[in-house]
Amino acid sequence: MSRYCFSGHESFQCKSLWLKKGYDFLLNGNRFSSPDSVAILGVGKNMVASIRFWLRAFGLIKIDEPLSVASYLFDSATGRDQYVQDINTIWLLHFLIVSTKEASLYNLLFVEYQREKKEFTKTELQNFIKRKCSVPEQKNVYNENTVRKDIGVLLKNYVSPSDLKSIEDFSSILLELNLIHKGTKGKDEEDYYVFREVSPAEISPEIILYALHYIAKGDRTISFDKLTELALTFSMPIVSLIQMIQSVEQKYPGMISFTDNSGVKNVQFLSNFESLSILDKYYEQR
Repeated sequence: MSRYCFSGHESFQCKSLWLKKGYDFLLNGNRFSSPDSVAILGVGKNMVASIRFWLRAFGLIKIDEPLSVASYLFDSATGRDQYVQDINTIWLLHFLIVSTKEASLYNLLFVEYQREKKEFTKTELQNFIKRKCSVPEQKNVYNENTVRKDIGVLLKNYVSPSDLKSIEDFSSILLELNLIHKGTKGKDEEDYYVFREVSPAEISPEIILYALHYIAKGDRTISFDKLTELALTFSMPIVSLIQMIQSVEQKYPGMISFTDNSGVKNVQFLSNFESLSILDKYYEQR
């Protein structure tokens, strides 16, 4: 079990142009640790740290070196969606931030917590995180103020602002997914938040195929438990995910196969292919 991390964003949610800005910054040979980074990026010191954090959280860089998926999306000459204008690019980024686990709260909320409940208050989520940290492997990880801020930033990433004057809050990169809705339990009670159930029609089959390839990590078989986690990641019922997998199977015969033998459900990879070639199948047909 890796140790959880609930800090690094400097209390800033990820703005829609930050990933492209950070990618270009690194591609030009710059380093976030450089004294010139503030001037080059044109943001404050804390925002420099935040941009670096989000690139890492979305699985776009490793040790300040852009990974292939970052170049695929954001390269100025060949990038498929440099300014994140396609909804399926946003679904891809959501999948990555949950699955990389660099920003622990995203996997803990969408996979672990959502497995138990479909709604939450900030206090309930905070208490859940505290419980998850009460094991020897996570000793000294939990800090109440740090986790509280992390929850607030996550909600800014996903929940539409109620104050129309907060223009900055409308620039969060994941907001368009509308994955978490805000409600209220009454005048004197704490606000609660609800996961929206996603329809299979909202996500391209190629994004699902990419996600399957990603979570397989080189294995030829994906277990039903892993499929359940993937369904939770996309906030859809497992039956909806299986429907999508079956549609992928029909659209791209010979690549994957969904099997249900005596109640044992899994996905088998029938051929070898590169993950980015899967995304090509989507972006080339737009």
